[in-house]
Amino acid sequence: MKILCRGLLVSILRRATMTMRTLILTTLAFVCLATTSTSHQAQAPAPAMLEATQMFLDTLDPVQLAQSTMPFDAAERYNWFYTPVDRKGLPFKSMDTVQQEAALNLLKAGFSEKGYGKAETIRQLELVLFEMSGRAFRDPELYYFTIFGQPSEHGPWGWRYEGHHISQHWTIVNGYAMATSPQFFGANPAEVREGPMRGTRALGAEEDLARTFIHSLNSSQRAQAIVSKTAPDDILTTNDREAVSQRDAGVAFGSLTAEQQQALVRLIEEYANAQPTQVAHDRLEQLHTGGMNQIKFAWMGSIERGQAHYYRIQGPTFLVEYDNTQNDANHIHSVWRDFNGDFGEDLLAAHYRQFPHHAEQ
Repeated sequence: MKILCRGLLVSILRRATMTMRTLILTTLAFVCLATTSTSHQAQAPAPAMLEATQMFLDTLDPVQLAQSTMPFDAAERYNWFYTPVDRKGLPFKSMDTVQQEAALNLLKAGFSEKGYGKAETIRQLELVLFEMSGRAFRDPELYYFTIFGQPSEHGPWGWRYEGHHISQHWTIVNGYAMATSPQFFGANPAEVREGPMRGTRALGAEEDLARTFIHSLNSSQRAQAIVSKTAPDDILTTNDREAVSQRDAGVAFGSLTAEQQQALVRLIEEYANAQPTQVAHDRLEQLHTGGMNQIKFAWMGSIERGQAHYYRIQGPTFLVEYDNTQNDANHIHSVWRDFNGDFGEDLLAAHYRQFPHHAEQ
């Protein structure tokens, strides 16, 4: 809408007298402001992603288009990795500066400002790893974009952004319904201890909020929350295609004080708020619908900073996992999974029930 309004202003003002320009400028500015504000409040982020995706694709040549696009039903849509591996899609490294800018604008449409900041900080950590190892695959330009299906206001399509320690999947159905998981963020180093990025903690809040929460528990609550003195080497669901509910263990939300409940909600929000405001709001609404009192928090390992630790937050519909054990507990893996909604499975099931012929295409 902003682009349309700017286009109208430029086109009309070129042919208007000075007096007419004043009147037109005032009127159109009011209309555009009102329309843009209304659209922003009423629409989910899907339209912004659609526009940004189309603008990104418009910058690509035929070879790049072939590399960056796949059918929506491609098996590749369900593949995801957070380690350094050969990936499908179009990396920053294969783009010119205009294309890279369009790609970054797509990321800004996909993430919230906070989520975009995390993603870009994680990407820049590859420079730190390159300085430490000298290995060519430690490269902030080896992050890949893949578009699945035909971006449209009708039917399903999706896109993936992936590289070392980032794997984010968006599925859009009929121009408004969205799924945004799996959502994986990692950080190595979790805290940069030397060099130009010294002090950087890409996922510091995910650690600090959880540690504050575990220390707020009384002895009885802590005994329920800490389910093992040893932390696992990685998140338990790893990069499995389907997230499976973990052991029903930990301290229950309903057994917490009001202050402790607020602290746990703040931690959950830190993960949810990586997504645009409306998506984060919808995520949290689903948790309330599913039953907040059924959410449990489980911790493994030491509760002291600098020691290996793991935690998970699990409810009827979702799972958050966090692990910091590698590299002397300075290497984080974290993920948000939806048991029924990863890769938009719940949205697609509803869509195909309504339009069964689409499932056959």
